[in-house]
Order: sequence, then structure tokens, then C-alpha cells
Amino acid sequence: MTVPAPPAQFVSIALSGPDNTGKTTQIRLLARRMGAAACTGGPLDGYDARWEPIKANGMGRWWFETGLVEEVVDVLACSYLERAHRRPSAPVRFLDRGVPMLEASVAATVAFREQLAPQAAADRARALLAPYVRDLQAAEAAEHAVVLVHCTDPAEGTRRSLSHEARVTNAYAAYQRHLHDQVNRLVASGRFAYVITVGDRPTIAVQDELRQRVHALHLAIPTRALAGVRVVALGGLSESGKSTAGEYLRTRHGHARLKIGHLLADTADRCQITDPYALGDATQAELIVDALDRYCAAHHFLDQVSIESLHSLGSTAELTRMLGPQLTITYLQTPFAVRAARSPLGARDVTERDRTKISRGAEKIAGIAHEVIDNSGSRLQLERRLDRLALGIRWPSHRPSTVPVNTLGLPVHLEAYLSAVLEQMTGAQPLIDLLAVTGSGAQGKYQHCWSDLDVFVVAASDALPGMREILAGLEGELGGVKLGLTVLTREECATGVVSSRLLHVLALLGTGALTALWCAPGLTLPTPAAADDVEASVRDGIQAAIEIRRQLLRPTFDLRTLYKVTALLAKIQLRFAGTECPADDDALTTLLTGIHPEINGLLSAARTDHDQAEALARLVLELWLSTVREGTP
Repeated sequence: MTVPAPPAQFVSIALSGPDNTGKTTQIRLLARRMGAAACTGGPLDGYDARWEPIKANGMGRWWFETGLVEEVVDVLACSYLERAHRRPSAPVRFLDRGVPMLEASVAATVAFREQLAPQAAADRARALLAPYVRDLQAAEAAEHAVVLVHCTDPAEGTRRSLSHEARVTNAYAAYQRHLHDQVNRLVASGRFAYVITVGDRPTIAVQDELRQRVHALHLAIPTRALAGVRVVALGGLSESGKSTAGEYLRTRHGHARLKIGHLLADTADRCQITDPYALGDATQAELIVDALDRYCAAHHFLDQVSIESLHSLGSTAELTRMLGPQLTITYLQTPFAVRAARSPLGARDVTERDRTKISRGAEKIAGIAHEVIDNSGSRLQLERRLDRLALGIRWPSHRPSTVPVNTLGLPVHLEAYLSAVLEQMTGAQPLIDLLAVTGSGAQGKYQHCWSDLDVFVVAASDALPGMREILAGLEGELGGVKLGLTVLTREECATGVVSSRLLHVLALLGTGALTALWCAPGLTLPTPAAADDVEASVRDGIQAAIEIRRQLLRPTFDLRTLYKVTALLAKIQLRFAGTECPADDDALTTLLTGIHPEINGLLSAARTDHDQAEALARLVLELWLSTVREGTP
């Protein structure tokens, strides 16, 4: 087994790539995050005095027209070598463009100036750089080479590079086309240890991959950048409800609640910036992201954060560019009269506070927001909108799968009943959006004279009269079987405003453990997270434990009710252990195996014998109660 070498004491990491792949931004983000542990090489024009007159007289003309090719190469090569010879001021040094980019830049330059094909241009570049080759090889050997590319297609990469420029000359466009060819050639030849494709990914996603690739090079390099963290950014004018929304997201949905002003001040203080609000929009956004990154790294368990309040349109747009899908901009739209009524100091106070926000474009954030929430109504309405927002981020949507009725193994008369219900409710203009059988009927465990027919339906409220009429007409087809019908709207599913039992039904539908009999075209439902499902089931466990005792206190308890509620409490305890047992008998057997020596006999007798049913209920209840006692059970 080979033991990996320890990270070096000093390392130089060079980011190369065509123009506008984000090299400088990525270096700036990582160096700022690392603080005193990192430094940057700075621009190449700081390493040779000849750059000043070149820039004064027009760098583009000199590079592409007036400067001798040998002179261009000499200035570039000397700058690279001088930078390599400088001792870094920190353990980790980041360089903007490594030695391979010198070769690519020279090759692209001569390809344009001398009208050479890619391979001929590469050969010509190596010949021009031959006088410096030994020193350049030593410099390259001391670098850890990273390259950022837009994509693998040079033509598309060129288009992306040029799209970031406000003004493009013909010479620069041609140079970029040649540069992409040369960089791709170097990538193919293995000149870079790490190749990162930028594509359409947001800045922070590229930063995260960069850190994953290079963190092993030095202990000071952080391993990730906001990996898996979802950020809800709240905007709106004064008294629009941002603080109320942030607090609800914290208490109900577990978001860490942070203030943008504090985040800016924190990074500004670290970087010795006097007034962060005087900085440009992009820099402000970078400071916010840096503080977020530090906070989430220090609280590694966090995956949901809310930040408030968004006041600047420009910095908000930059945050969107940096964070991409990890960010949800949420704007609270509230009429002035409502906001004035909420302010303890009245309308004048609101107007004064709005003035600064509006000067920064705060009201225009609604135009780029992912969610605009009308907060002119009740707090209950606001909370439901926030539920939909938070769960939409955390719970993935899915289209439920379906199976024919005859696959459930139900008695023939119940198959006929369900087929008739579906036929009448899902015609040319369906009354419902989804129908699924739940409980034992969905698991092939239906027992005559013991099981109910439990049915879950998603439908709008205005469908209820039509559904009632259909059900009334088919009631005689049930043959005395009790129908347990539950109806939810799409909106209730999306906001999670459901009982814990129905949350579990949604989770089963989402994972495919439960299949529907019919689903409307285009319908998607949220899939509750497993942790949310388990947490919600505690309430059912509490109620089941109470109901068991209610039954046992009766002079003559209902045997069937006691058995089923005992099985429910067993299922919930198993769910906390990561085991799902939908069938009553399976749940009781799994929970009590090893505790009761004759569990199978006890289960069989508990369906008909009150004493055995009571003994079974006491066993399951005792296991539940042991979790709330002090000390070891």
C-alpha cells in the first residue's frame, strides 16, 4: 500500500484557461476565503517594466500588429519567469495563468499574425520559446496546473468567451478562436493536472469543484464551498414582512437566519474594508458569499439558510449569478397602506426607510425574484406560501406511477367497485387528479371482515359534490366493507398542510413504495424527505399510545380497534429504526421478535381473544413508554 505524501509547506496553484472562464474570480474567492494562508501572483504586467509604455501606447495594437513577435514573446516569457522566481508571501500562492498558458498564448498570437494552422502555430511557439525552455520547464514543474474551460467545443467556447465582452475587435475574436484551439490541444496532451469544465454552472459550483480538486495540496485549502446549502434571500420594502418570514423559516423549517448587513460587515472587517456598501455590486455579492461560506463551514450540519434583507438590485443579480440554483430570491410584495399600518411610527417612518431602499433598486428586485409573495393578507396565508416555498426546495416533485386495479389482489367485488369509481370519476373531464388504495389493500394483505378499503384521492374542492353523487350511487357495491376515503387538494400536498399519516402516504407515493390506480396527465406531487416523514410520525405514535390506554380502560374494548392501533404503534417505532412494515402482522412480528418467545401464536390469538390482544398491546405500549423513562430501558 502506497502512503500518500503529506501536503507541501508551500504550493503554487496556477489557474489557466481561455478568457472569461472565471479564473480571476475563482482565485479571488478562494484567496479571500483562506485569508493570510493565501496570496496571489497578481497580474503579469507587474513583473516587467516594459509593460507600462506598452499599455500607454495600446496593448492590443502592440500585441497583434506593431510589436515584433520575438518582442511579444520575450516580454511574456520574462514576466512569467520573474513571477515564478518571486518567493510567495503565504503558504499557498494562486497564479492567474500558468506556464502552459504562455505556450497557448504565443501559439494563438502567431496563428493570427502569421496565418498558421493550429499544429504549425504550436510548433512555431515552441521554437520562439526555446531560449527560455529550461527555466520555463522548472517554473511549470513548481506549479500545480488547473485549467478552466467553457466546454470541449472550441467554437462554442469562443462564443462564450466573446459574449462576456462589451466590445470585440476582429483581431481579438480571431485570437480567441486560436486560443481555444491551443488550450484544447494542451488539455488533450495532459499538460494540466486538473481540468474543470465551467459550462453554464454558477460561480460557487465551479469554486466547490476547484476546492475538491486541490484541497489535498495544502491543509489550509478548504474542502468545499457551500456544498448542498440552499439559500432563501428575502427582499421587500419596509414592514413588508421580511423578518416575520425569516423567523418562520427558522422555527418551522429549520433555516439558519442571517442578516445580510452582518454578513457584509463580517467579511469587510476580515478584509479591512471600511465601507462595503461603497463597493461594486459584484464585490458586495462576493463578500456576502464569503461570509455565508465561512458560517456554513463552521456549522457543517446546515443545509438551509435564509438571508435578509435584499436592498440592492445590482448585488442581488450578482448573487444570482454566483449561487445559481442554490439561491431562491423571495420578494414580499405588500401595499403601502398595509405596511404603514404595521409600523409603530406610522406612514412617515415607512416612507423615510423606503427612500434608501428604493435608491438602491430594492423595489425592482421583484422583477428578478424566483418567488413574489403577496403579503397583504393574514399571517396564516403568508405561512402557507412560505411552506410551499420551503418544501418546494426540500421535497423533490415526482409523477406517481400507476398500476391496474387487478394487480392489488382485492376481492372481486372490491375490484369491480374501484373500477366503477375510476370509470365515473376519470372520464373526458376528470373530477379527480389521483386515486390510490392505501393500507392493507395496497399491499396484497387485504383480509375479509377485518380490513377496510382505504382510498387516497387528490382533487379540487369543487369536485366534492360530483364525487359524493358517484359514491352514493356505488355504495351498494361495497358489500358492507367500510370505505375510508381521504381527499386532499394539490395545494395542501404542496404546502405540507396534511396529517402525519397522509404525509407518509405522500412519501410512499414519491418513493414508489405505493402506486396509484390513476393519475391525471402532468400531475406531480412532492416527495417528503424521509427525515420529515419519521419526525411527523411521532404525533401518530403519541396518539396511538393514548388510544391503546383508552381501549384498555373500557369494560369491554373493541378487539379490532385495539389490534390495529397496536400495530400502528409498532410500525411507527420500526420507522425510527429505518424499517418500513406496511402490514400489521409483519410490523408486530418484526418489532417483538426476540422479546416475546411465542410471538406468532400471540398474534394469531390476538385477533380473536381479548386477553391475548391486551397482552400484545401492553408489550408494544411498554416498548414505546420505555423511550420516555430516565435511564436505560
